[in-house]
Amino acid sequence: MSKPVSDACLDQIFRDARTHNAWLDRDVPDALLHEFVDLAELGPTSANSSPARFLFVKSREAKERLKPFLSEGNRDKTMAAPVCAIIGYDLDFYEHLPKLFPHTDARSWFAGKDAKILDTAFRNGTLQGAYLIIAARALGLDCGPMSGFDQKGVDREFFAGMNIKSNFLCNLGYGDASVLFPRSPRFAFDETARIL
Repeated sequence: MSKPVSDACLDQIFRDARTHNAWLDRDVPDALLHEFVDLAELGPTSANSSPARFLFVKSREAKERLKPFLSEGNRDKTMAAPVCAIIGYDLDFYEHLPKLFPHTDARSWFAGKDAKILDTAFRNGTLQGAYLIIAARALGLDCGPMSGFDQKGVDREFFAGMNIKSNFLCNLGYGDASVLFPRSPRFAFDETARIL
């Protein structure tokens, strides 16, 4: 862990990576979905809580179920994407802490503490969603993360009877770079960061 990764890796994951809105007609194998979830789950979370839940909407039937809950600007690109991941967070994550954090009674830190449960699940589930994007890019996929959907509708349709809430969506596949807009500006270091 003492050496930086290559510039080519940094280019693929960050510098040259873009948010895609148009997709090539190319399948994303299920085995690849398994591979990058396994990578994403290695990223750190509070007490190894791992509250993120990933639902990959891939079949035509599943996409039709998702379609009514997408905003108009996200509908066509999501229906055209090979896969749309629903990144959610499990409000019952703490029930798994005896397995995931076995050296102490971490479950007791959360049981009956609704505000702490929500805060921890949302924060760490969001982190895991970012890890998922990085892992997907590292394995050669393009990503199109987005908001712009009816969260309550998605939760009713896909997470009924579960204590899971949707956070954001991310289209996955092989992007059509020919229709990308120029990269939008980013802040300079001094505009967002300080060293004390």
